[in-house]
Amino acid sequence: MTQPVTAVPSATAATYVFAVCRHADDDVLSRLPGISTTPVRTLPFEQLHAVVQDVPAAEADRQSWTERLSDPDELERCVRAHHQIVTAVATGGPAAPMALATLYSSEKRARQALTADAARFHTVLDRVAGRLEWGVKVYVSSASTVTATDRTVAPAHVPTGPQTPGAGRAYLDRVRGTHRAREESRRAALQTAEETDAALRGLAVAARRLRLQDQQLDDCRRTQVLNGAYLVDESQSARFTQAVAAQRRQTGALIELSGPWVPYSFAGEDAAHGDH
Repeated sequence: MTQPVTAVPSATAATYVFAVCRHADDDVLSRLPGISTTPVRTLPFEQLHAVVQDVPAAEADRQSWTERLSDPDELERCVRAHHQIVTAVATGGPAAPMALATLYSSEKRARQALTADAARFHTVLDRVAGRLEWGVKVYVSSASTVTATDRTVAPAHVPTGPQTPGAGRAYLDRVRGTHRAREESRRAALQTAEETDAALRGLAVAARRLRLQDQQLDDCRRTQVLNGAYLVDESQSARFTQAVAAQRRQTGALIELSGPWVPYSFAGEDAAHGDH
């Protein structure tokens, strides 16, 4: 979710933006640490408020932030601090979270850029008001989604010579059978993902199919086939979680439910209407 960090003039402090909202409690925000040592505060513009924090120029140039976010511990600290601020803002009403490391070279530049995008922020806040984001990930056994690199019958095992008539044909039949089984398993896995997504979209205001996540080394026995985000009315949260449980029973797949979250996946320009 990180986005490019613009260069910051050395004589000024940069402005880090956490979120945009209509109402925010400065007293509550000022008690949160954020990502710097200065107070978290609001920056008004176009009947909206940006929740911001000043960052010393020496810590806000592109190279400094690249190095900072390349450190796993520092990255985790920044992500947690950013999320803490966004969550605090969302408790007071709809919030449009900004991407991690949204920095402007000065408060003036931040106000100009945010003002130019005010209409979109109003649209986003209207869309997410009274709604929450739920994340759903579907996994199937890796054995059911084998690839061409899986061990089948190696060519070196093909018998040769006249003493084994028909062995070559038998080998080819086994290979064809393996390919058919692989294709059928792949189709079944995709069907599981589609059925789950379709069932959950029926309860969501908007939905997005996110990029499938890379398989971890310690998680080689399962393959992700769906990574979805769903924008759901708060009043429908119970029905949504029940629908996820029903899909687990019906498909037999491993389905992970996370949330509810502030609607990060529906705050960006590319999610103006989701892909519902």
